[in-house]
Amino acid sequence: MAKAAAEGAGSEPVSGDQSTRTPAVRRKPSINDVARGAGVSYQTVSRVITGSPLVSATTRARVLEVIAEVGYRRNKAATALVTNRSTTIGIVTDDSPRYGPVATLLAVESAARAAGYGSAVVGVKEPYDQSVPEAMGSLGDAGVDGIIVIAPLRTMAAAVRQVHTDVPVEMIAAGVSSSAHEQLFTFSENQELGARMATQHLIDLGHRDIAHVGGSMAWFDGRVRKQGWESALREAGLPQGFYAEGDWSPLWAYHLGLRLVREGVPEAIFAASDHTALGLIRAFVENGIRVPEDVSVVGFDDIEGCDVFLPPLTTVRQDFPALGQASIAVLLGSIEGVEVDRTPIPPTLVVRSSTTRHRRS
Repeated sequence: MAKAAAEGAGSEPVSGDQSTRTPAVRRKPSINDVARGAGVSYQTVSRVITGSPLVSATTRARVLEVIAEVGYRRNKAATALVTNRSTTIGIVTDDSPRYGPVATLLAVESAARAAGYGSAVVGVKEPYDQSVPEAMGSLGDAGVDGIIVIAPLRTMAAAVRQVHTDVPVEMIAAGVSSSAHEQLFTFSENQELGARMATQHLIDLGHRDIAHVGGSMAWFDGRVRKQGWESALREAGLPQGFYAEGDWSPLWAYHLGLRLVREGVPEAIFAASDHTALGLIRAFVENGIRVPEDVSVVGFDDIEGCDVFLPPLTTVRQDFPALGQASIAVLLGSIEGVEVDRTPIPPTLVVRSSTTRHRRS
């Protein structure tokens, strides 16, 4: 036993094969494995992964099922080398903290991620004729596949139109028609329709004196919401009621509400945003004006908490997730050279307790 121990001292164990056997390493599934499993080409698998509209629903479902079965995960660096595409979408957005631009940004980024794309986000501010070209130029230098510009302001959109890029550019701007420039096109939610719905709701309740407490005319949103109010009144044969242009803030609306208390409160008000409606309602309630018994109020946006306002606010709900998904589909269609439906996303009227039928005296 001592001799055996001495012979083994200082030497590596050699008995058996366990010491030299290399554990088997399972190869990561490739895009070709997915293609074989689904019975399609690797190009089709790539289109499914990137959210291309060129794939039928049946094929897309089959490919996604195989992806889940084999546990495939795309290597974005390898994809970029093979396709000469970065699998990244650039997003340029105004640095406004307002609800609409922020909600749009989050929806677009989420939709891009769901389509298999990363996002490079650049915020811009005045002067736009300097910040916008710099932002779009930096994204172009980074090799993005396309750029989405969230442009709520007219001056920002004007700056975007002056920039020429080598990739498709989509501008989200309410009520703006597409440019003749082949690389720039527009998409949006139909906010004018939302304003018409809000105003028509008040008309249907029997109101005839319908005011509009609007947003800034420097914003596309403010312009199209005012246009919707005007159109609904005109089609109903009603005169335009009181109108005031503001800055979207509850504080501005609160002070305007105090003015209306002094000068005369209309039967009904379509407010350009929920925050505007909130400021008005506070001014009215503090001065004994009941909502909706004395004045019906409709907002726009359906921000979180509208359903617990006092009273719960009737408002127009924007479908930001649908807007984000459609915006990404439109951009990817342009990247793929395929025309995609660009019909603006319709909003929804949400009726709550801040509006009621007009009580004729």
